[in-house]
Amino acid sequence: MSLEYIIQLPNPKEIMEELPVSDAIKQRKIQRDQAIKDVFVGKSDKFILVVGPCSADNEVAVLDYIERLTTLQEKVEEKIIIIPRIYTNKPRTTGEGYKGMLHQPNPLEASDMVAGIKAIRQLHIKVAEISGMTSADEMLYPENYAYLDDILSYVAIGARSVENQQHRLTVSGLDIPVGMKNPTGGDITVMLNAIRAAQIDHNFIFRGYEVKTTGNPLSHAILRGFVDQYGRNFPNYHYEDIRYLIDQYEQRELEFPAVIIDTNHANSNKQYAEQPRIANEIIRNRNYDSRIKNIVKGLMIESYIEGGCQSIDGGCYGKSITDPCLSYDETYRMIMNIADKL
Repeated sequence: MSLEYIIQLPNPKEIMEELPVSDAIKQRKIQRDQAIKDVFVGKSDKFILVVGPCSADNEVAVLDYIERLTTLQEKVEEKIIIIPRIYTNKPRTTGEGYKGMLHQPNPLEASDMVAGIKAIRQLHIKVAEISGMTSADEMLYPENYAYLDDILSYVAIGARSVENQQHRLTVSGLDIPVGMKNPTGGDITVMLNAIRAAQIDHNFIFRGYEVKTTGNPLSHAILRGFVDQYGRNFPNYHYEDIRYLIDQYEQRELEFPAVIIDTNHANSNKQYAEQPRIANEIIRNRNYDSRIKNIVKGLMIESYIEGGCQSIDGGCYGKSITDPCLSYDETYRMIMNIADKL
């Protein structure tokens, strides 16, 4: 094989021993996990918001943002569970560009994955320590979940990964809710097949072992819009889209039907400022139709300190270097409005 072996990465046990989770955070994660699971199994009517930057590129700015989000969570805790979106892996359509903190702890420097593994674990731990909120991340590389499995409370499988066998089988061994996005082409059959695969048991290879899983009944849908053959963006968060998804869930008899709706990406036609309007429509449809209310468990929102995006070397503190995000001030108003209408 024409591969250059650069360095053997430390195993998860070594990293966990070097960067341990405190007993207080372990207990907090147990509580958070149960509260979030209760939403997905229908025991709680709280609304979930997975909120945060497109990519967690800077520890200082991310922690600053999370401190602000913590204050907001306290204001809406009777109705909403906020899960900080701390995406440390960034999927790229062609593989080019910034791939996230896992690859580059400093976006302006070369790849260093040993430092990256430590940086992403440290960031998730610090988020929990300063906020009491355990977070969400995207599973770009299934095997790397093992470095974070004691600190995450939610995982998303991206639109480019949802058809991958290893992602689906790995999710079947997780014990937290995992959202499967519809693929970029929009075929929700792919997403539903991924959910089915994740909800049943499997034997497969994982980190050099043959492993067996029992299935993850909390695997569910994430609708993020889609792109047609001409490159045009189309939403799939409207009333008719959700009703169709409900019918498909029922036909397949999947466990705990649920969907999280991504308010950005193709759903917003990549117009990040449209996210509050999209959220309003989704909440209105939930209030109108009890079946939609039962299945729509929450939203995924791209938000950072400053609105918009910039180049990697842009230098604006708290502004995304990947997809454009809603500013914190706009996010605050958006979430308070959602809480008022729930």
